[in-house]
Amino acid sequence: MQQIKTSFDFEKPIADLVQQIEKVKQVAEKTKVDMSATLDELDGKLDETTQNLYKNLTGWNKVQMSRHPDRPQTLDYISMICDDFIELHGDRTVKDDKAIIGGFATINGQTVMVIGHQKGKNTKERQFRNFGMANPEGYRKALRLMRLAEKFNKPVISFIDTMGAYPGLEAEERGQGEAIARNLLEMSVLRVPIICVVVGEGASGGALGIGIGDRVYMLEHTWYSVISPESCSSILWRSWDFKEKAAECLKLTSDDMFGNKLIDGIIPEPLGGAHQDPELMGQTLKDYILKDLASLSKLKTDKLIEQRIDKFCAMGVVNE
Repeated sequence: MQQIKTSFDFEKPIADLVQQIEKVKQVAEKTKVDMSATLDELDGKLDETTQNLYKNLTGWNKVQMSRHPDRPQTLDYISMICDDFIELHGDRTVKDDKAIIGGFATINGQTVMVIGHQKGKNTKERQFRNFGMANPEGYRKALRLMRLAEKFNKPVISFIDTMGAYPGLEAEERGQGEAIARNLLEMSVLRVPIICVVVGEGASGGALGIGIGDRVYMLEHTWYSVISPESCSSILWRSWDFKEKAAECLKLTSDDMFGNKLIDGIIPEPLGGAHQDPELMGQTLKDYILKDLASLSKLKTDKLIEQRIDKFCAMGVVNE
């Protein structure tokens, strides 16, 4: 099995077994004693432990996985999936919001409009990208690009990865709520196919602002909810100490969301998370996108919109 790079406390059993294997190898090398039987046993135990651990992650574990610093982000997926990419800037009103990127790209020769949140990989990038928290002009830029895609009859691909829309005073002054609400309205009736994928964090209206689509997917180790576990904990218990409990109560994992029929499917990640094998994750995501583009392109526009609206209207319906 591939070497799993551990980062979190819950991955400690894997790290301990890897350390044991290294010690046995060192002893075998120094003493020239055949330790193959011991190594085979430890390798089997490592494989079993790894499989079981990642199959039984808690809600909080998945929140941690979604925030891994090495996890691929929108620009990474664009470079892995697309043949080329021409970034477009600005909302034609205020400025160019760096937290949301977008532009025309080609996937296997098919032109699409790609839009997504970009958090940044280091401190300098995160400050430049405002930690992936978009201002109103970011959502207005996204809407401008979606209308451009509609004008040229090109599908829209949306990558969601944000802690939420920027909550600053200036964002509210420029109409943060209206900008997100406008996107919900316009995306629901956009006359081209829309595929949305939660590739990291999917928090609140910040995620919904580019999250209305004909197909909405989540990667296996991501979360999607109205509020983050920390914020939920601080509201209910006046402390962040209950964030693990909040994560379980929110039912925010991909399994929970799929079980509640709020998403259309779960895209499996490489063992240990997308950051363990980004190239494999990119290829898997590309396969899903190409499959859906082929099926959605066969639908007539009116039927496409009707199905999209019906899907979202059915959410939360209770039959007594």
